Amino acid sequence: MKILIISDAHGSTENIEKLTDKIQNSDLVLFGGDFAKFNHPQTARPALEALTKTGTPVFAVLGNCDEPEFISEIESADISVQKSMVFHESLVISGSGGGSKFSGDTPFERTEEELVQDFDVVKSSLSQIADEEGRCRNLVLIMHNPPKDTKTDVIPGGIHVGSQKLREFIESTQPVLVVTGHIHESAGIDKIGNSTVINPGALLEGKYALAELEKTEGNWEVKSAELFSL
Repeated sequence: MKILIISDAHGSTENIEKLTDKIQNSDLVLFGGDFAKFNHPQTARPALEALTKTGTPVFAVLGNCDEPEFISEIESADISVQKSMVFHESLVISGSGGGSKFSGDTPFERTEEELVQDFDVVKSSLSQIADEEGRCRNLVLIMHNPPKDTKTDVIPGGIHVGSQKLREFIESTQPVLVVTGHIHESAGIDKIGNSTVINPGALLEGKYALAELEKTEGNWEVKSAELFSL
């Protein structure tokens, strides 16, 4: 399965358009949030429309720059996995929206507890989606806010600003793939246990990632993952 991974479009329909061929040639698009440009909520809808117009399946969450009410728009477009769980090609996909509380300048900042509570639906379904070792090997998580202490949550000065509770959730469930964003300067690919964690960087800056998943004996595995720039 070929997956296009993008995040932080911030209203850049131009860069979404530049990825049209890659969207069409992918089996799945995972979007890590921030449809809207900072302080310009009206830019979210054009970004959503550009992202979904090809017909390729898209799954997404909101970012910290998106108005919380915009969740109804991505739900209407049938691409939201925020605070929910969907099944696609035997993958289980779930998401957490918004970013950690910081400056209060963006509309969707949340506590650690609120971020991880979006995955309560996964917690309540572990008996159905986890293997005998407790690993959710067909689970994909999309979280705008990155988990703590990886290559995906570092700001200048080498400071890790990710969520400890989201990291603990990944450690406990061991999903096959985690898609994140939010920290523009921290595009990277890392591992938490057996889970591959990808921050593609900001699409606003022309950054994206491609991953390929392969199914072996009923379980999905990340065969390859790579970062790119337009």
